[in-house]
Amino acid sequence: MKVKNMRRNGFTLIEIIIVITIIGLVVAWAGNRIFGQGDKAKSGLAKGRISDISAQLDTYKLDTGRYPTTAEGLRALLVNPGSATNWNGPYVRNADALKDPWNNDMIYKSPGDANRPFELTSLGADGKEGGEGADRDVRSWD
Repeated sequence: MKVKNMRRNGFTLIEIIIVITIIGLVVAWAGNRIFGQGDKAKSGLAKGRISDISAQLDTYKLDTGRYPTTAEGLRALLVNPGSATNWNGPYVRNADALKDPWNNDMIYKSPGDANRPFELTSLGADGKEGGEGADRDVRSWD
């Protein structure tokens, strides 16, 4: 009686499951590392937007002789509030330019605290005061 030498072709189900599990773990780890940087990037973008809006507020002041009041708000960069003489706007392209990267309205106050002419604030990812990490507030005076 001769025993045939059987060759094994392919992979067993267990081997396939182990490989798929390992690939899934690597993808989950890499995705978390890559996508976790998104909120950090948005915080940097918020700082940049605050800088851009601050420059537009300075241009507004050069034209009108004053910054918009808190009541007039940042909307004064889009539409003449009526009380501004020599208004030469709009100073921003659209209302979206006045929002933070999380699509929340920037908070504007004029005059600001500590003798600042104005203050701009983004409340971060959570839209609430305070917070850590992505939820940290981004302010014009930081």
